[in-house]
Amino acid sequence: MEPSSGISCCDCRLPIADCRAPMNRFSDILMDHFNAPRNRGRLDNPDRVGIGGVPGNGPYLVLTIRLCGEIVTEAKCETHGCGVTIASGSILTELLANRSLNECRSITAELLTRELGGVPADKAHGPALAVAALQNAIRS
Repeated sequence: MEPSSGISCCDCRLPIADCRAPMNRFSDILMDHFNAPRNRGRLDNPDRVGIGGVPGNGPYLVLTIRLCGEIVTEAKCETHGCGVTIASGSILTELLANRSLNECRSITAELLTRELGGVPADKAHGPALAVAALQNAIRS
């Protein structure tokens, strides 16, 4: 048996050498958004702000949106959480571009999951947090 590196690859918390989780549990799209998140950070003077989760208490996202009338012209996301949560915030900001607030209301966790090429069931909180932040931001 290989010596333990102390680094785990998933939520099982076992060292990588002992983990039996498939290494391909994340799609290439998801990994791309995790490794190179789009629209990171916060906008200065945003028109709308939404938070998904509770800052300082587990994973959370802060979504900032700039509008021109009812159209999203720019969105950024500051994410604190796992790779799926980071990827969810990243892809959400891309989906929001040039959509009306009314169109944004139709974005669901299921849509984000599909756009990411699938999300393991134990990571479904990532898209859910992103959508919660969106709903908080666009609430009338």
